[in-house]
Amino acid sequence: MSKETHPYHAHPSAIVDEGCKIGKGTKIWHFSHIMPDCVIGENCNIGQNVVVSPGVVLGNNVKVQNNVSIYTGVICEDDVFLGPSCVFTNVTNPRSGVNRRGQYAKTVVKKGASIGANATIVCGHDIGEYAFIGAGAVVTKNVPAYALLVGNPAKQMGWMSEYGHRLHFNNEGVAECPESKEKYLLQNGQVSKIK
Repeated sequence: MSKETHPYHAHPSAIVDEGCKIGKGTKIWHFSHIMPDCVIGENCNIGQNVVVSPGVVLGNNVKVQNNVSIYTGVICEDDVFLGPSCVFTNVTNPRSGVNRRGQYAKTVVKKGASIGANATIVCGHDIGEYAFIGAGAVVTKNVPAYALLVGNPAKQMGWMSEYGHRLHFNNEGVAECPESKEKYLLQNGQVSKIK
């Protein structure tokens, strides 16, 4: 597909079905399949062998690494990172002989969140802003903003800054990101950035 006819780039081996809305500057790489009625924002990068199922919504600047499956019911807000081979589910009790189409559970991945390689997000659980899901984690519950989760089932091991660094809170519940120098407040089991 040439840039003259599309505001995005798709490799010749990629399949982009009719009815998709894809923002300018987005790149779709080898052997990926973008199914009908998807909405993909601007400046996204969809790696090799990615499946984006019907009705999925990806915000702007979403990075999808190779071999990721994003199933119907998933919404990713701006600046989300999906690591290699991570996967979402959309039915909590699948059976081959039982059609549950139309019963898909919704999963929202909030702005700036990162999901590590080979992680699994069980449907119906939202991932908070700037949360960080470690490689291979299996998420079976909602994830708070800025939380770091690892393991199977995933357990919270701490908090992360918007720049992806562990936060270490002092006695007043304040932490500073070592890279950005932005400060964060831990209060009542929730983290927020101090403006």
